[in-house]
Amino acid sequence: MSRVLAGPEAIAAGIAAMRAGRPVAFPTETVYGLGASALDEDAVRAVFALKGRPSSNPLIVHVSEIEMARTLVSEWTEQADLIARAFWPGPVTIVLNKSKTVPDAVSAGGQTVAVRCPRHPVALALIEAFGGPMVGPSANPSGWISPTTPEHVLAGFPGEDLIIIDGGACHAGIESTVLDLSAAEPRILRPGVIGAQALSVTLGEQVALDPVTDPAAPARSPGLLGAHYQPRTPCRLVETGQLASTPQQTAVLSWSRDDHPRGGALIGLPADAEGYAAGLYDAMHRADAGRADEIWIEHPPVNHADEHGAIWVAVLERLARATKSG
Repeated sequence: MSRVLAGPEAIAAGIAAMRAGRPVAFPTETVYGLGASALDEDAVRAVFALKGRPSSNPLIVHVSEIEMARTLVSEWTEQADLIARAFWPGPVTIVLNKSKTVPDAVSAGGQTVAVRCPRHPVALALIEAFGGPMVGPSANPSGWISPTTPEHVLAGFPGEDLIIIDGGACHAGIESTVLDLSAAEPRILRPGVIGAQALSVTLGEQVALDPVTDPAAPARSPGLLGAHYQPRTPCRLVETGQLASTPQQTAVLSWSRDDHPRGGALIGLPADAEGYAAGLYDAMHRADAGRADEIWIEHPPVNHADEHGAIWVAVLERLARATKSG
């Protein structure tokens, strides 16, 4: 059975499991990940098997500092150095051409690798104590809602023999920004809480936001293939005005209401960007655990012009992947 552990005991147990080739769930500031040695192809394949993840969907490799990242890429570029020194540890993933040390399973057979240094003391302690880079895809069955608490991980893998390292609730609550620096033009492959404007200022050149993908080529980033972030319960994104006609047996995720007009479950979300992002997946998990026939999510109060506009871009991308429109 899975065990939730905390403190030095958790780190020690996690390292022992990873050295035996078994995945370990660990916290980051974004979501909980499934950790395994990034340089052990069998361990990486065990992560794919546990998640039910397609082998065509690459993994992010987590490092504790820039020097560790250098060992994973064929060239640590000036652009990469600028971004890493500005945003690491933090929720920005850098895609570069990979070195020969990175197994093909990590990169889905492609020539690039996605690398980041997480901003969570438990994650950093685990990587440093392990002594090498770790893969860390979200600790949930492939395509489902990402976990932001140990309880979410437990719910996703009932009956599995999995060590879950407790680091509390994730602060950012949505996955990292993925920035592709392997080509001539810097490009965001997956939006996150660090947006194009901040990255452009750091690089001194424009960063494109619209991902360009070739269906015939290996994916360069997680989150580009298939359904993602979805509850088991059918989920719909609706406008505020539609809430008055919410059907019974519907769970409502709302930032504007303090009551459910038809008596179903109401789960509140903050109206500010940071709070909304941090609470979204937890609210979706709570709604999915109930007995609702459907989940309605009120369209967030997006303001692209404010200082947190990048977070709203990322939130809307996640909601589009998780729901059908109203």
